Amino acid sequence: MTEAQAGAPEHSGGAWSAIREALRGSRQDYARGPIGRSIFLLAVPMVLEMALESVFAVTDVYFVSRLGADAVAAVGLTESMLALVYAVAIGLGIGATAMVARRIGEKDAEGAAVAAGQAVLVGLALSVLLGAVGALLAPRLLALMGATPAVIAIGSNFTRVMLGGQATIVMLFVVNAVFRGAGDAAIAMRVLWLSNAINIVLGPCLIFGPGPFPALGVTGAAVATTIGRGVGALFAISRLLHRDSRVPLQRRHLRLDAAVMTRLARLSGSGAFQALVGTASWIGLVRIVATFGSAALAGYTIGIRVIIFALLPSWGLSNAAATMVGQALGARNPERAERAVWRTGAYNLAFLGATGLAFVLLARPIVGFFSSDATVLAYGTDCLRVVACGFPFYAYGMVLTQAFNGAGDTFTPTMINIGVFWLWEIPLAYALAKPVGLGAHGAFLAITIAFSTLAVVSALLFRQGRWKTRTV
Repeated sequence: MTEAQAGAPEHSGGAWSAIREALRGSRQDYARGPIGRSIFLLAVPMVLEMALESVFAVTDVYFVSRLGADAVAAVGLTESMLALVYAVAIGLGIGATAMVARRIGEKDAEGAAVAAGQAVLVGLALSVLLGAVGALLAPRLLALMGATPAVIAIGSNFTRVMLGGQATIVMLFVVNAVFRGAGDAAIAMRVLWLSNAINIVLGPCLIFGPGPFPALGVTGAAVATTIGRGVGALFAISRLLHRDSRVPLQRRHLRLDAAVMTRLARLSGSGAFQALVGTASWIGLVRIVATFGSAALAGYTIGIRVIIFALLPSWGLSNAAATMVGQALGARNPERAERAVWRTGAYNLAFLGATGLAFVLLARPIVGFFSSDATVLAYGTDCLRVVACGFPFYAYGMVLTQAFNGAGDTFTPTMINIGVFWLWEIPLAYALAKPVGLGAHGAFLAITIAFSTLAVVSALLFRQGRWKTRTV
């Protein structure tokens, strides 16, 4: 049996034994051996990690939706403002994964630990600074985003807690990115499972106040989320410091290393800008949708949360591709890296294609689970149905983007994002919503068109193979 033909279940003596190995934390060398098995062992914990994140995304908005459209709108606007935070976290994660994966592929555990230490230092410094600014300016930022006085009144404290506690977000992203780069996806899975399990249990308690819990309303959702993420981040750091860690972080690795910091800054800066370009486009979309009222914004928020429910597990598969690419290039085997990317894309297509079809057929009852308001239901159904039509394209676009990043080529997807999201999606959304007169439906159409465009452009550039020569 050839490397390309071998699959996880056959090679491991059965699917269940392979799943158990993946959940325990396989010590396999992902730069060698059957590609199918390697993807499987990485993807299982990464997909399950994102699956619980997906469950939290929908359960959170379900409980908040019981408070009314203004509360849901406050959540949607705040998450759009967190775009900068997520951009920083994702950028640092991209840099950390690429550098750690490359060093692990080269069998340089010390170099991987140094890279991890520099990423942690930068993440702490930036998140504390941004958190202080966000907490102080929360009501003004909501107003700037177009929130009505009612939304500002109900959502200011929610926004203040979420922006003020953003260090927990950054640390989760950065430390889990280190684990993924090292191929220790099982630890990253356990971290997010712990974090989100706390969120899911504590959220309704602090929102509605049963028994001894205070009824904090929408603010309770923010408090629960921050507590859950904080516990998860502390657990992640403790595992990184553990003597059995694949990236054995020690005190000496937390000293400034100018050479490593420079390489990390180059990768992470470009990665952060790449993520900011993408996430900032969501701010533009929210701003356009908000002009049609709180019902439209609430429907959009519910629809996007359900979409995230499907896309987050796919990001797990995409992260597996990034790890495979980074370690294969570190082992000087670019052909293996390329085969792994196309194989992962095919797996993602099977999953998202089926999910997209289900969303198109069942959009109304799915959205109806979160809101019985007829207007909110109409907007949410339209958003879910239209965006889900592009899922087959998203499948490959997500994997290819992460493949570039895993190779350390953060420049290419950054340029793609600028062209697709800023120069294409936002102008198109405005044109369809306003001059053409399609309203919020036009913004939903622009999302599908833009992400489909991204997939096609990414595939064409990936085939050129320039990413194979990047140094990290």
